[in-house]
Amino acid sequence: MDPSTIVTLRHGTGPQTQRGPANTYHGAPVPTLTKRLTLLGTLQRNGGDMSILDDEIVVATGPHTPVSNQSEVADEVDEELTVPSSAGVDAYQAAAGTGIEDVPGHRPVALSDDLEIAFSLPISHLTDIGEASFGPPPPPEETVHGPDDRTQITNTGVYPWRAIASLLITAADNSMWIGTGWFVGPHTLLTAGHVVHIKNSGVPGRDGWVKSIQVMAGRNGTSLPYGTLTSSSFRSVTGWTGSGDQNFDYGAIILNTDLGSTVGWFGYQVLNDADLTASTVNIAGYPGDKPAGTMWFQANKVASVGPRKVFYDIDTAGGQSGAPVWRLVNGSRYGVAVHAYGGQTTNSGTRVTSPVATNIANWKA
Repeated sequence: MDPSTIVTLRHGTGPQTQRGPANTYHGAPVPTLTKRLTLLGTLQRNGGDMSILDDEIVVATGPHTPVSNQSEVADEVDEELTVPSSAGVDAYQAAAGTGIEDVPGHRPVALSDDLEIAFSLPISHLTDIGEASFGPPPPPEETVHGPDDRTQITNTGVYPWRAIASLLITAADNSMWIGTGWFVGPHTLLTAGHVVHIKNSGVPGRDGWVKSIQVMAGRNGTSLPYGTLTSSSFRSVTGWTGSGDQNFDYGAIILNTDLGSTVGWFGYQVLNDADLTASTVNIAGYPGDKPAGTMWFQANKVASVGPRKVFYDIDTAGGQSGAPVWRLVNGSRYGVAVHAYGGQTTNSGTRVTSPVATNIANWKA
């Protein structure tokens, strides 16, 4: 085999290899050697799970080691990082508030410690992809805490709403499910790991990479302002695909066209605990308890943070697996977590840490 097609992951107890063309990663030029070594040194000084592949590119390792259903692919906050967003071709955006999106009819709520009851709502139409891996309640599911404070988004054809997509997922056994994803680049959507790779379903032939996902950006019921694109190219990490660890439940959908250049995409941020805990976050997605294919929104302050998770008292429901959890800062949108789970008093998402940001950067290349 041509040695130039092998890249060695120098981490852990032994090397692992991935196939890829020399001097590129997913077809994109790698950074200069000086830049690569500087970045690696910074990451290693801070204990990050990072390495360089044949002195070519920094990648996440350990449970964050990237994996794909395609053959070509191969604590957590090291430094704060901000990657900018894009509003797309016409730059026509919905009005931006201060920290919270300016959504007509939305009533901001304050955090409350006395909301102890989680109201589980039935999922109409198709079922949330989370149930494929975790089953129906009582395992974790997205929940509404007390009164339903979600607001419907109807102007889905403008940014940032059009950068969020309704997902129709076909599993390996041809069962069908729903979820949510969000653009982070021209041809890449971020979502939950359990959206692209099913674990522990107990159903013969269902586990593993899903077969295909239909992506409907800015969907509003039966209206599809940007049509439907079907992908069969997915990414996740070994912490999810191998171990099913909820701390590593994130993944990506790769399109064969640059729709993100039209609809725009979210930036993303790696923040320290104090800054993240002080943040107000927004969530929008496609819950299955509402009319099919409609987008719903709510915002609130972060309740707490963990090394790999962010917790918030924001109402969600099944179907919003993979939705963006974002900050609105000076008119720009930055994802800080991928919504994935529910709880009795707070719901939660997989936190954007340094290894997560590294994988996003590589997946969007």
